Amino acid sequence: MTTRDIAGAIDAATAHLRAHPEDGRVADRTATVVLEEGLRCRATDPMGHAIVTDMPAEVGGADTGPTPGTVLRAAIGSCAATLVAMGAAQEGIPLARVEVVVASESDHRGLLGVGEVAPGPLEVRVRYRLSAPGVPAERLHALVDWAERHAPVTAAARHQVPLTVEVDLA
Repeated sequence: MTTRDIAGAIDAATAHLRAHPEDGRVADRTATVVLEEGLRCRATDPMGHAIVTDMPAEVGGADTGPTPGTVLRAAIGSCAATLVAMGAAQEGIPLARVEVVVASESDHRGLLGVGEVAPGPLEVRVRYRLSAPGVPAERLHALVDWAERHAPVTAAARHQVPLTVEVDLA
């Protein structure tokens, strides 16, 4: 899609939600994850899109794909880049480059149950690299600020989202 197409789609969706706020809350696409072999998993959505993850050999995987943690960082970065592109399209900002680097640090003792260390990232760092010739830096900073306030994956990482766990035994 072109920038104009993106802006038009966003304008139409925004107008619809202003007229029909009851349509705003929707069920997100589910992700169904199946353990394929060893520690390799395939995640699919109802549209048939797939992501394959695996773990490094040091913890028993075959390293045939990104780790689930890498996918989490990719989700944060992809969501951030997408929101920057959406905001730029709405404002008519011609972006030449959008790159988002997401880094984190973890203590693997949590993953392996060694000691009383919590699993998962201890912190996450997001770095934007933007290029939009002729656009003032303040405007690009405002665009990133807008994206950070509206990115749903980033919001999920920042806030505790209620998580329900169910177990079905086959």
